[in-house]
Amino acid sequence: MSQDITRKDKIRSDPRLLAERALPQDGEERDGGEPKRRRARSVTVNLSESPLGWLHARGHLSDRQYDAGEKLRADWERAHLAPRITMRWDAAPVAGAKRRTPAVLNETEAQLAAKQRFTNAIDHLGSDLSDIAWRIICGGEGTPVAEKNLGWPARSGKLVLKIALDRLADFYRLPG
Repeated sequence: MSQDITRKDKIRSDPRLLAERALPQDGEERDGGEPKRRRARSVTVNLSESPLGWLHARGHLSDRQYDAGEKLRADWERAHLAPRITMRWDAAPVAGAKRRTPAVLNETEAQLAAKQRFTNAIDHLGSDLSDIAWRIICGGEGTPVAEKNLGWPARSGKLVLKIALDRLADFYRLPG
């Protein structure tokens, strides 16, 4: 009984023990009731890394280009331009409460200002460059996926993206 308790405590303290056990696949041979282990390949992926961050980390983008893309993505997110999957659950204003003039922009004003900056930046890029910039920076598509969706030849998206990011850096007046 005490052996079962310590085993359960060990499994709870180290969840890898459960994750490392492979389930037998159909047609897999068993030796003595245990499935034969095949060598598995694994890949470590940083799910929070953006396609822009991936390009920058591997030296394909300069710091200025990366910063310009991050500014555009920040404006995209502050403007709440991505589709929503739920409603807002903010508290409704209380009737009769005194309203003070805020020292900074409230949430709605900040959202409107970010939307205006985003729209101006996309207009500055023009129709030729805004497609690839939006897909990779804001939409989170990888370069090969964006090239395919736009019907472009392979390995052309990175070059066009770099041109778009240089133009965005000029728009945001980033030092170069």
